[in-house]
Amino acid sequence: MTRKQLQDKLDELKSDYVRIQGDLDKLEYVRGRVSSAEEQLIRLEGEIAEVHRQLDELNTYQDMS
Repeated sequence: MTRKQLQDKLDELKSDYVRIQGDLDKLEYVRGRVSSAEEQLIRLEGEIAEVHRQLDELNTYQDMS
């Protein structure tokens, strides 16, 4: 993936994370089931970390060039 594609993916993941965090807050307020939202947040955290890793790798590769 290109740097732009990775950055776009990161922006999308962050947006999803914020949205789900808001949903989780609402579920907690009404004492709803939060486990599904928590699982989604954990999955997104992993995906965000992976995109950061790919960006770091891309930066390292470009620094070597």
